[in-house]
Amino acid sequence: MAINRTATPLIDAPRGLAGVVVTETEIGDVRGREGFYHYRQYSAVELARTRGFEDVWHLLVHGTLPDAERRAAFLAEIAALRRLPEEVRAALPAIAAASRVSGPLSGLRTALSLLGSARRLRPVYDIDADRRCADTVAVCAAVPTLLTALYRLGQGLDPVEPREDLPYAANYLYMLNGEEPDPRRARAVEQYLISTIDHGFNASTFTARVIASTGADVAACLTGAVGALSGPLHGGAPSRALDTLDAIGTPDRIDPWIRERVLAGERIMGFGHAIYRTEDPRSRMLREIALGFGGPRVDLAVEVERRVEVILAELKPGRELHINVEFYAGVVMELCGLPREMFTPTFAAARVVGWSANILEQAADSKIIRPVARYVGPQPPVPVPAAL
Repeated sequence: MAINRTATPLIDAPRGLAGVVVTETEIGDVRGREGFYHYRQYSAVELARTRGFEDVWHLLVHGTLPDAERRAAFLAEIAALRRLPEEVRAALPAIAAASRVSGPLSGLRTALSLLGSARRLRPVYDIDADRRCADTVAVCAAVPTLLTALYRLGQGLDPVEPREDLPYAANYLYMLNGEEPDPRRARAVEQYLISTIDHGFNASTFTARVIASTGADVAACLTGAVGALSGPLHGGAPSRALDTLDAIGTPDRIDPWIRERVLAGERIMGFGHAIYRTEDPRSRMLREIALGFGGPRVDLAVEVERRVEVILAELKPGRELHINVEFYAGVVMELCGLPREMFTPTFAAARVVGWSANILEQAADSKIIRPVARYVGPQPPVPVPAAL
C-alpha cells in the first residue's frame, strides 16, 4: 500500500469522480432519477419550448432572462461579433484542409486558439468580470461562423458570411447551407440548441473549469472543452443513432436486429445515459418535434424506441434502458437538413455557451483546481543504473 508523504490528508474518490461534489454552482443541475434538468431556476425543457436561444444565453452568462430592451441590445451585440478577424479568415482554408478527415470539430480547436490570439484575449485572472463576460460573448458568437466555414471549405465550397438580421440558429443554418432556412426548421434546431446548452458537471464542462481555475484566457478554456467533447465517450454522435436506423432499414427488421444485439451484449446506439434513470427529458421534447415533421423516418424511429424497451424487458428483465438525447437529435437534425458530420459540431455550437457560464463562475474563484494522484509504482529511491 502506498504511503502518504504529503502534508495534506488524502481522500479516496471513486473512479471517474462519480458522485464527488467538487464545487458549488448557480448555473444549473441534472436530477437524473427524476428525469429533470434546469438552467438556473428554470426548467431547461420549458425554456426550449418557450424562449429563443439568445434569451437562454443571456440567462446563463448574465443570470437573468432579458426584457425586450435588453434582448434587442444583446442580439445586436452578438450579431456584430459574428464576423471573424481577417487573420483568422485567412487561415481557415489551411485549417480545413488539415482537418478534412477529422472534421470541423477538430478544426475548431485550432481556430479557437487563433481567434483568442487575434482578439488579444487576456488571462481571466488579469481582467475584471465585465471583460471576462465580454470575451466569452465574443468567442461564442464566432463559433458558428468558424464551424460552418470549416465545413464548407472542407466540401470545396466558399464560406458564407454571417447575417446580422438572423437569430443564432437561423444564421447558423444560413451559413451552413447558403440559403435562408425555413422558419419551422430553424426553430426546431434552435430548440435542440437550447436543450443542449448545459448539462451538469460533464467532462468538457469540468475541463473548461479546470483551465479557468489556472487563470487562462477564455479561448484556452473553450479549446480544452472542445478537446474533451471530441472524445467518443463524451460527445457522443447522434449520427450513430441514425446508423442504427439505417442498419434496421424497415419495420419488419426491427425485432430480429434488436434481439441479435441484445443477446450479443452489444450497445444499441442512442439508448442509455450515465445520469438519467428515466427517459431523457431532452429526448422527450425532440421526439415531439420529430413527430411534428412526421414521415417514414420518424415512424421507424418511434417504433424502434418502443421495441427496444419491450425486447429488453423480455430478454433482460429488470434492466431499464431509455433513449438518450442522441437518438431523436439525429432524426431532428437530419430532418432540418444538417449533414451528419455536423451533428456533434452543432452540439458544440450550443455547449460553448454553457462552458462560458461555467468559465465565468470559476474565474470568480481564484483557487486553482489541483488534485493529487496516489503513487503505486516501485518504491523510490532506487539507485540509477550506470549508462551502458
